[in-house]
Amino acid sequence: MESTAVESDILRRVRTLLRELDGHHPACQCDRGMLRWTLHKKIDQNPSNSSVLVRILVKELERAERGDFRHYIIPLLHTLMYTLIKAPCISEELCSRVYDFCKKLLTLPKPFCTIGLDYAIRLKMERTAPGTLYQRMVISEQSLKSDPYPYQEKIFIFADPELLSEAICNALVTDTKAAQVSQSPRACMCYVIIHAMQAALGEGCDVSGLKASLQDMPTSDVEHWFRQVVVAVECAGNEASADRSQHAARLEKIYCAVLSSLQAGNAPLGGLQGTPLPNPNISFHLWTEDDQLWKELVLFIRPLSQSCEPDCLSQDLDNFEIQDIISDCECCKQTRFSVLSTDSGIERDLPTAVEEPFTPCSAETEQSRLHRKGGIKKKPSPLENVAFLQAGCNGPGAKPPVKLQRRPGIPPVPAAPLQRLHTARIVLLGDDRILGRLAQAYHSLRKRETRRVFLTPRLNLQFYYIPVVTGQPNTLAVTDHAATGQEDLCEVAGYLGRADPWYESNINTLCHMIPKLAAMPSSPSKHLVTDLFITDVIAYYVRMGIQPVCFQVYAVKIFFNDPAQEPAEDVFLTELRTQVQESISHRELIMTKKKMTLDGPGIDLTVTYRKVVVSNRAKELAMSLRATGLVMKAIPADESEDLVCLNVNITEIVRINNLSGRSFSAVANRLKTRNIKIRSTEQRPFTVCLDKDSRRAYRNVISVEVSPCLEPSYCLQKTRTMKFNLHKTEDVGLVKYMPRSLLLPINTFAGVIQ
Repeated sequence: MESTAVESDILRRVRTLLRELDGHHPACQCDRGMLRWTLHKKIDQNPSNSSVLVRILVKELERAERGDFRHYIIPLLHTLMYTLIKAPCISEELCSRVYDFCKKLLTLPKPFCTIGLDYAIRLKMERTAPGTLYQRMVISEQSLKSDPYPYQEKIFIFADPELLSEAICNALVTDTKAAQVSQSPRACMCYVIIHAMQAALGEGCDVSGLKASLQDMPTSDVEHWFRQVVVAVECAGNEASADRSQHAARLEKIYCAVLSSLQAGNAPLGGLQGTPLPNPNISFHLWTEDDQLWKELVLFIRPLSQSCEPDCLSQDLDNFEIQDIISDCECCKQTRFSVLSTDSGIERDLPTAVEEPFTPCSAETEQSRLHRKGGIKKKPSPLENVAFLQAGCNGPGAKPPVKLQRRPGIPPVPAAPLQRLHTARIVLLGDDRILGRLAQAYHSLRKRETRRVFLTPRLNLQFYYIPVVTGQPNTLAVTDHAATGQEDLCEVAGYLGRADPWYESNINTLCHMIPKLAAMPSSPSKHLVTDLFITDVIAYYVRMGIQPVCFQVYAVKIFFNDPAQEPAEDVFLTELRTQVQESISHRELIMTKKKMTLDGPGIDLTVTYRKVVVSNRAKELAMSLRATGLVMKAIPADESEDLVCLNVNITEIVRINNLSGRSFSAVANRLKTRNIKIRSTEQRPFTVCLDKDSRRAYRNVISVEVSPCLEPSYCLQKTRTMKFNLHKTEDVGLVKYMPRSLLLPINTFAGVIQ
C-alpha cells in the first residue's frame, strides 16, 4: 500500500513537470524552475525509490514517443539519466529498457538522434559495469588521480562586477565555497568505492560495514582499494565481451577483501543506501581583466605550483603583468610567426651521445641572446614564458620533448597524439553584455592559439550561460525610434529558452531568482535554500547540458572622423547600435540646425550591403538615405530561422511636401545582410555601441564595416596557401575543410528543437 502511494506521488510530480513544459505554470510562481530540483531531492532522501522513478520515466518516454509529444522526450530523458547516475542500484532489465529506447531515437532528426546516441553509448557501458557513469563523473569533477580514466574537469563561474550587484557576487562566492566543504579526496574515493560495490552487488552489499571499514583505514589503503575498483570497473566497461555477472564477481572479491571476515559474515544487511554525488569543483571569478579567461585556462592546464592553494594562487596572479605573446594583427595576416630555435642546423654540431631531455634556457641566457634597444622593459609573466608553456606539455597524454632528427636515413620518431584530458566548463552569469565580453575574449583566445598552439589540443572548452538581471526586465530605455518598447538585455537567453523548453524551465527561471535569494536576510533557512538550490542547478546544467547552440560572431571595423586616428577593430555578438552624435562646436551646431531645417533630423548615410537570399547568391546593393540611427541585431527573432544574418533596422527620415508646408516622418527600413558598410556622407560623426554595453561605445565615428568574423586559424592557413597559389582566390587545399566563421557555442540541454 505504501509503495503504491509513493509511486502515485512520483507520477504526479512527473506529470506536473510535463505540464510546465506545455506552458501551464504552477499556481505558485515561486515553484517555477524548482519542480525538477524538488523531484530529485525527494529521491535523494529515499534512494530506494530511484528504480520507481526510472520505471515511471521510461513509461512516460514511451508514451511521448507514441503520442508524438516530442518536446517531452529530451526533458524526460535528462531527468532519467540524472536519476540513473545517482541511483544506488538499477536492475539490468530496467537498464536494457532505457537502452532500447535510446536506440529508437536514432531514427529521429537532430537533436533527438544525437542525444539518443550519446546516452546509448553510456548505457551500454553502464549495463556491463554498473556504476561506471557515477565513477567517471566523480573522478573527473574532483580531479582524482586515476590512470585508467585520467580526465579532469573544472567549472569556472565568471561574473562582471559592474553588471551584478555586490550582494549577488558575495552570495555566489559564499555558495561556491560552501559547496566545497567536506569534499576531501579521501571522502570522494570512499564514495566511488561504496557506489561501485552497491551498484554491482545490490542489496547483498553491507553498506554500513563497508563505510566503517573504509573509515578506519589509513588513506594509503583507501587509495589502494580505490585504484582496484577503478581498474575493475573501467576494464569491464571497455571490454566488448565483458559480462555483468563477471564484473559483479570481480567486485565481490574486492568487497570481501575490504571487509573483515567477521563483518562480512555476521553484519546485517541494511538494504540500499544512497551515496552522495559530490558537488563539482567550482571556482568563482570576478571578470576584471580582459585576458583573465585565457589566464585561468592556462593555469588549469599547468598550475604555477602544484602545492598552491587557489586563494594563494589568485593573490600571486594579481601581481603579474600579462603582455601579449605577439602584437595583435588583422586576422593574423600580418603576424610574424617565429619560433626560437637552439639548433644551428649543421650536422656536425649535433651531439653524438644519447639524447638529453629538453631543458629550457634560463632567463639570463635568453636576455643576453635577445636584446632590443630603446624599448620599454616589462616585467616578464610566467604565463607568457615559453618554458612555462612547454612544461605544461609534460603531463599525461602530452608529447615527450624530443629533438629533431636531421641525419639522412633516420626517420623521425612519430610523436604520440595529444589527448584532451582537461575540460573547462565556463559559466557566464549576467545579461547580453557579459556575452559580448565573452565573444571578445574567445576571439582573442583563438588568435593566441593560432599564433602559438597550447590550449586547443589539450583542453575541451564548454560555454554555459545563466541570465541574471538585478532589476526588473526591460529597465533601460531606448532612444532609437526603430526599436519598439524597451531594450531587452537577455535576448540570447530568450532565444535559447524558445529553442529549448528545458532550458527555459530550469535556467531562465534563475534570471530573477538569484537576485531574490541574494537579497534575503541572513538566516538558517536562506543558507539551506541557496546552498542547495543554486549550486545544484548549476551542477545539473553543466552535467546534462551537452548540446551547443552556435552563434555567429561579427567583426566590425570602425573609422573615425580624425584621419590621423587609426581605425578600431572589434567584435560583437548580439547588437550594434548607432546614433547621431551631438555637435560640439558652435559653428557645427549652427550648420546642423540649418541642415535639419531643410532636410530633417539625422544625418545622410550611404549604405552598401550584400543582400541575404535563400539561394545564397551574392547580390550587392547600395542606397543613400537620411537616418537618425540604426540597429543591427545578430540574434534571430525566431528559433526556426535558418538564415544566419544581421537584421538591420534603419530609422529613415522621409521628407513630405504638402499644401501646409514641409514635414518629415520616420520610416523603418529593414534589411537582412551579412556584410554591410555604412558611411556618413556629410562628415558628421555618429556613435557606435556594441552589445548594449556603454563601456564599448565609440565616438566620432564616420564609417563602419561589419562582416562575419573569420576563424583566425582559417585566415592563417589561407594566407599560407595563397603564397603558393597567387592566381587562385577560392579556397584550395586544407582551407576547404576548415571552419571559416568564428562561432561561439553555448551549451543547452537540447540545442535547437525544430
